[in-house]
Amino acid sequence: MKWNARSAGLLVLGLCLSAVTASYGQNNPDLKLVVAKVSGDNLTLADLQQQEGGKLLQAEYQYYLNERKALEELIDNHLLADEAHRRNIPLDQLLETEVYKNVKDPTEDQLEVYYEGLDTQEPYDSIRAEVLQHIRELRRTKARAAYVENLRKQANINILLMPPAVDVNIVKAYTNGSQDAPVVLVEFADYECPYCQKVNSQIQELKKQYGDKIAIVYKDFPLPMHHSSQKAAEAARCAGEQGKFWQYHDVLFYSRQVDVDALKEHARVLKLDGDKFDTCLDNGKETDAVKADLEEGKGLGLTGTPSFFVNGHFFSGVVDLGTLTDMVNQQLNLAAASHAKQQISQR
Repeated sequence: MKWNARSAGLLVLGLCLSAVTASYGQNNPDLKLVVAKVSGDNLTLADLQQQEGGKLLQAEYQYYLNERKALEELIDNHLLADEAHRRNIPLDQLLETEVYKNVKDPTEDQLEVYYEGLDTQEPYDSIRAEVLQHIRELRRTKARAAYVENLRKQANINILLMPPAVDVNIVKAYTNGSQDAPVVLVEFADYECPYCQKVNSQIQELKKQYGDKIAIVYKDFPLPMHHSSQKAAEAARCAGEQGKFWQYHDVLFYSRQVDVDALKEHARVLKLDGDKFDTCLDNGKETDAVKADLEEGKGLGLTGTPSFFVNGHFFSGVVDLGTLTDMVNQQLNLAAASHAKQQISQR
């Protein structure tokens, strides 16, 4: 095979997929593996995960994010190399004649305006070339990203690399859907968290899109800087005692009113038994249940909201519907592949 950019891209992609396959097997490690001996006592991988699992999860997730970023760049490079091969031209020629063909250099006025915004004492003439090259590279990077995005839309890309996974206790958790669904999305959230408020509508859209294929599980993680979030979480559970947890949950996120008076008014709007609700809330009946979720989240190493686990695979931060959809599709594709493999083995 002739060695060119496409060959290099295929080789690196193959190496990456081999690494993914190797790390995939580590999702089910030997928990009996002895990792240390202390005064004659064996410390196993199970001991390490049980007592330090939260710290390990966060470290593994950061590593995953770096891996994912590198993988996305690898995919981009492979798509470009493959397109150059399809056109039977060198990659450099593809970039110059197709990707960068509409990229224009800035005018002299634009260069001077950019220079005026710089924090520098260097005279314009001495750094003009650097400014020109910098803007040129910015425009080329933008053009390359747009070109690659178009290639991605035409390609069949299946990401196998997944975030680290842990077991999350959902036995007694409020669940929208069946806990036996192919995909179970667990959210640790705070009713005062603005990001949680924003993502709630997207989670609802996700449920509409996938129906019985997905179950949404809510876990409380009231943050200390949000002074009303603990009581709001208790209120939602008090509403849950009357069969309206999810309706109350949505009202909290939509209204963003979480003081005690508002919490009680929400109950009346939803036509709950007001006296029963007030007694539940005032007596702190659900306090321990909320704190149990909080302690579980801390044990998992969670530090902020929203934090998600899709079939146990962790991801967090500000996410959008596209990210949620990608995570769900990844798990559905995995389940479909596993099912197909089982059918073949049974023939």
